[in-house]
Amino acid sequence: VAGMASEPGTQSRVMFQTKEEEPAQRKLGKLTVKYNRKDLQRRLDIEEWIDGQLRESERERERERERVKLLQRCLIEDFINGLLYRMKGLRKMSGSLKK
Repeated sequence: VAGMASEPGTQSRVMFQTKEEEPAQRKLGKLTVKYNRKDLQRRLDIEEWIDGQLRESERERERERERVKLLQRCLIEDFINGLLYRMKGLRKMSGSLKK
């Protein structure tokens, strides 16, 4: 049941009242789950496997990024070398035209 309590000079507050308060131990008992050592070890093994897979996936993504950078650099270098080769050819052509 909710009730409004207002006192002079203070802000209004909502107060909730329950029929019976459960003992603290009983509440904690509902929140805890017991596992035996074998179940805990199995869960730990699974979590470690998942963690390892995530780390490997991230390492693979980083390797892929490095490969893309390297490929882009190679493509740019090939393009620049091609341009330089053509420019040398143009110089030879323009030199022969002046004579």
